[in-house]
Amino acid sequence: MGDEEVMGDEVYQPEGADGREDEGILDAEDTLTDRGSDPYDEGWSPPERPLGVEHRGTTAREQHDGETLDERLSEELVDPALEELETGDDLGDLRDGDGELLDDEVGRDRAGRLVASDEGAHEDAEKDMFAEDVGIDGGAASAEEAAVHLVRDEDDGAL
Repeated sequence: MGDEEVMGDEVYQPEGADGREDEGILDAEDTLTDRGSDPYDEGWSPPERPLGVEHRGTTAREQHDGETLDERLSEELVDPALEELETGDDLGDLRDGDGELLDDEVGRDRAGRLVASDEGAHEDAEKDMFAEDVGIDGGAASAEEAAVHLVRDEDDGAL
């Protein structure tokens, strides 16, 4: 076998350690997010205390032994949404407080995305006055969209 057969039909074969070396922290212009400062100037804030120190399973023996069902259940927290509301003056919507009064000007049903009647395709003189509810978007709504609710009309009782 000659040197030509070993090289694999003119395929590039690096000599020695030509592979990519770790270049460290990328320059700001080479990253996807521009933080506005040099990455070497940024600091790192460690957590206030080590995570998991107070939990079982940090040592090899504890990991091998595992947790009992009682230990796992003792770490569970109650979901506040499933708790019964305390009986009070039946005013408002806050737990452990009087809260705000709910009236006819505040709707409980959230509206969907509002789109102009021309769907933004061309100039519309009445774009600030008329819009159509096209339903709730599958993704997360912005704060402004989530704040829009349906209010009952006093005339016909419809939404």
